Amino acid sequence: MAAHTHDDIDWAGRITALRRADELHAPIHEEIAARLVEQLGPTPVIVDAGSGAGGMSAAFAVALARHGGGQLVLVDAVPELLDVACTAARVAIEQAPAAEATGPPAEAVSALSDSPGVSVAPSASVSLGTEQAEVEQARAEIDGAAAAATVGRGHPGPGAAPTALATVEIDSVLADVASVALDQVVPRADLVWAASMVHHLPDQQAGVAGLVSALKPGGMLALVEGSPPTHCLPWDLGVGTPGLERRLLAARDHWFGQMRAGMADAVRMPYGWNLALGKAGLERTASFSRLVDFPAPLDAAVRDYVVQHIAWLGSTVDELVTQEDRDALRVLLDPVDPAYLGLRDDVYVLGARTVHLGFLP
Repeated sequence: MAAHTHDDIDWAGRITALRRADELHAPIHEEIAARLVEQLGPTPVIVDAGSGAGGMSAAFAVALARHGGGQLVLVDAVPELLDVACTAARVAIEQAPAAEATGPPAEAVSALSDSPGVSVAPSASVSLGTEQAEVEQARAEIDGAAAAATVGRGHPGPGAAPTALATVEIDSVLADVASVALDQVVPRADLVWAASMVHHLPDQQAGVAGLVSALKPGGMLALVEGSPPTHCLPWDLGVGTPGLERRLLAARDHWFGQMRAGMADAVRMPYGWNLALGKAGLERTASFSRLVDFPAPLDAAVRDYVVQHIAWLGSTVDELVTQEDRDALRVLLDPVDPAYLGLRDDVYVLGARTVHLGFLP
């Protein structure tokens, strides 16, 4: 089973769900990436640590291309995720409108090139069975989206000066950042990004320090951690006892505590992320949040996301909820049942992404 080293979650088996979440959050990813990249100098190096299925990798790739180019290094402990993330970043540049770009005309992508001091993992599938199918499906969906984006794409009008995207070098590194300092496997970075990754490490403070180790003087570390939970369901669903989602979220908090307590060499971090950044030597610490708001009624794609999200939440806490709640979930997630969540016009998505950042002196 392909899993992160420390949390025993089969991340390769969740590629499809991760891609759905990336699609939902794409506008927010693009806004956050643009906001961070515009603070960087020319041709910066960005490290996406724990790149997952590549949602932010894609956003950073496009932001870099419009910023004048640079290097994007994707790091993950799961080879199947690196494969999909590299594809997502490459395709994002290919389908980005060139008229919005900045920088000199250049080849759009120099993918997976060797860089001094970087251990590069080629973007090729190394998985078998279910994980292989997840990777191939994700690749096909990403490539299909790129092909669709080119249909009907206009050309600059008379007298318009076409502007090409600047070069972005995309590298991938297969590494577990809990086992090796990031500066040992990537070049010095102007920005290190890590989203919902550090809380999976046994020693979160040491994990932050490991990420900081890869920064250049003046470089920025940006973490997505501690975001409010996402809510999707009405209080009373007409199935089981009202308040199902609240109980699932409470059970997930309990599960998270159990997961961390069961980690080898786990260390508590009894303070907030802003203090963790300061303890790692960063200055000018700050944070900002972006709302994820899809009011009811939802279109089919976002309803599908809600179904997958609740199914994942339910499977994670299955042993921590009552039989009544398990029975209610079975009904709500059954596509042939009239109570199926995917048929409801009152489900929604409301959450936030909170980014904590700081700068190395």
